[in-house]
Order: sequence, then C-alpha cells, then structure tokens
Amino acid sequence: MESKYKIRLLRVNLLLAAVVLVLWSFGAPPLATVALLTAALWLFTTAILLEFTLRHSRDLSWQVLTSALLLFLIVAAPERHSILIWVWAALFMLPQNRIMTLFNIGGALSSWLLVAFNLSAAQAAMLLVAMVILTLLAIAQTRRLIDLNGSIRQRLRLIPGLNLWAGEQLLKDLNREQIRARREDIYAEVLIVHQKRHQLWANAHRLCEMTHDFENVYRLDGSTLAVLLLCRDAATGARRRLALCAALPSGVVHQHVPLEELDPAGVSLECLNRRHDVSQRNGA
Repeated sequence: MESKYKIRLLRVNLLLAAVVLVLWSFGAPPLATVALLTAALWLFTTAILLEFTLRHSRDLSWQVLTSALLLFLIVAAPERHSILIWVWAALFMLPQNRIMTLFNIGGALSSWLLVAFNLSAAQAAMLLVAMVILTLLAIAQTRRLIDLNGSIRQRLRLIPGLNLWAGEQLLKDLNREQIRARREDIYAEVLIVHQKRHQLWANAHRLCEMTHDFENVYRLDGSTLAVLLLCRDAATGARRRLALCAALPSGVVHQHVPLEELDPAGVSLECLNRRHDVSQRNGA
C-alpha cells in the first residue's frame, strides 16, 4: 500500500520524454532518426495506454523492451547518443529478476564497447570503472530497500506472507487511499465481513488469496474483517465484492462502505463495527 505510483504525473513525464526524443531526431542520421522516433512512439503509446496500477510494473516484456530500445538508440549512433550510456545505471535501480539484470549487464557492456571506439584507452577505462561503480551502487541500494521494506512489512503482518494487517493499519491507510482514488479517478470501498470467531482466520486466508497484492485485509476484532478494495469503477467493485462474499461460508454477514463516504479524521474501529451492527439490525 505504500506505493506512490502517480499515473497522471507519469503520463505527463512519458509524453515530455517522447517530445524530447522527437526534437532530438532533427538532423540525426537515418538510422538514429529511426531509433529516436521508435523510442518516442513507444513512450507516446505507453503514456496513452497506461493502465491503472498501484505497483511498479515488473513485467519482463516491458523491461526487456525498455532496455532493447536504449541499446538500439546507442547502437544507431554511438558518437551522437553516448550520453545515454548513463541511463543504464538508472535501469539497474528498478526492481528486476536475475534474468533481467543479466540482460541489462550485457546491454551496458555492449554500449560501452560501442562508445569506447570513439575514446582513448584511458577514457574508455575510466568510463568502464565509473559505470561499474554506479551499477553496483544502484543494485546494492535497490536490494537494500527491497529487503528493508520487506522485513518491516513482514513484521507488521499478522500472518507472514499474507496481506493481513491489524485494524489500526486500516485507519492509517484510509486517508492515503482516498487521496489516491481521487487523483487516479478509481473506485475504492471498505468491505466489512462479520463471522463467527472460529471462522475468522480461515476467512482471512481466503480473502487474502482472492485480493490483489496491492489490496489489504484487516482484522478489526475477534470476529470482524475488513477488505480495502481498489477497482476501476463502482461496477467492477460490485462484481468483485460479490465474488469475494460468494467464496465465504454461509452465515457470514457483510457490508460495504464507499471510501468517499468515510471521514478519515473521525473514523475509528468502533465506528466501523457500529456501522456493521446497524446493518445487521436493519437486515433483521
């Protein structure tokens, strides 16, 4: 839930980068022009088709295409695009698997060989040393942050490996998710589930398995769970809510509250439980 993925800001940055590449293509050799316009088209298409997501994409195809375009730009005109060799260090700061890391290392070394042809031996050696140092620092920093974040979140989880949190964490997440929902124009709601005490942990497991990685389940008390659902629109939220509730045992009572109707400053765990109790009495 700590992701700060800002879709609109990212879209603007991608469009600006595409414009810069188009401007850079003026006066470039034919192959360099093709490389720059291809990269600009990819950035423009990515910005237009950018989907709602709360996590940085770790999809292998997306990362391979990014690295391949960077390598293409340098291969097309090494003497003209040599400055782009430093972008490899930035790519190593992204979360990636071992295969992608090896692919980027190969691309960085290939780029260095192409650029080194236009440099003296001393300059090429200094460039290589600088790239190795920056790469190692980028990888080490990324690993450190991933391990640190993972260990902190793991200690806060009620069950290791599951997105199950104490109810107090929900109170901390409400304001952030309200802001995110307004900014990214998505639908968010809190699904409150009340069951018998002996059913709570089994239902918590089931809900964690059926929700996305960026959605959390919260234990409000010994018999009440809450799920923070994030969807594209209210219709999608309704379908997902019905699917979650259908997977729970009979006798489970549930209620949903759109996030926009909650006041983070005044809401409390007791308030959420009272809402549930009122709905039970009204249903009776």
